[in-house]
Amino acid sequence: MPLLLLSLLIQDEPAPAAANSSALGEILHNSGPVAFAVLLLLLLLSVFSWMIMISKWMSFGAARKQSARFLRAFRRSGRLSEISAVADQFRPSPLVPVFTEINDEYQRQSNGRGMPRNPVGLERAAATASSEALTVMEQRLTWLATIATNAPYIGLFGTVMGIVDAFHGLGTAGSATLRAVAPGISEALITTAAGIIVAIPAGFGYNLLTAQLRDFGARMDDFGRELLNAIENAAAYVPPPSQQPADPSLSGERKAQPDRQNLSSERRRAF
Repeated sequence: MPLLLLSLLIQDEPAPAAANSSALGEILHNSGPVAFAVLLLLLLLSVFSWMIMISKWMSFGAARKQSARFLRAFRRSGRLSEISAVADQFRPSPLVPVFTEINDEYQRQSNGRGMPRNPVGLERAAATASSEALTVMEQRLTWLATIATNAPYIGLFGTVMGIVDAFHGLGTAGSATLRAVAPGISEALITTAAGIIVAIPAGFGYNLLTAQLRDFGARMDDFGRELLNAIENAAAYVPPPSQQPADPSLSGERKAQPDRQNLSSERRRAF
């Protein structure tokens, strides 16, 4: 689309009377300064919108790929410390800040062992990390919505001004024939067509990218719940501290035998 608009602007020579002459080029050549300025503005908006869409598609693709790799690494590992050590390798993934925030909060609450003192705090940390990650991914997407909404109006402005000039020239010349007014109106309508050409791709791109953002948001929420469940399940295996036996005669026997529960808990401890 930007190339089409650019081709419209660079045809600055009068069209020849040959069969291969471009009527569009002739119309643009005869356009006034207002129409030319509107077309130039629409060209810049089109280039900007395509730059946003291409960069977002590339970054979202990388984030999706790294998220899949991070999930595989997380589900293969059994310790938070192991995942935390390699999390930076998957940094384009929005799941990494969710994991980091939950892990940091868990370390602050229980020093990485046992049940967290405040599970609601972990849920809030997950929600905050998901919101911040989505905010970063949404940057510049509002420009696409703005361009898709306002580009037709910019083109319509050029059309209105072109029609005003055409009727003003018609009144000055005193000729009220269709042959006299048709060229000016056709020149004016070019800007409306250009505005539609710019708006349609921006609208499609915005809708597709926002759908991907909703998918990323759902995946972050699911991963946050999965991580919280893993922490709670792992902490449930850790038994409470053993009580001192009431019968002093049993203390020697307990010291002589290995604590089987502690050995079992060490094997079961996931984090």
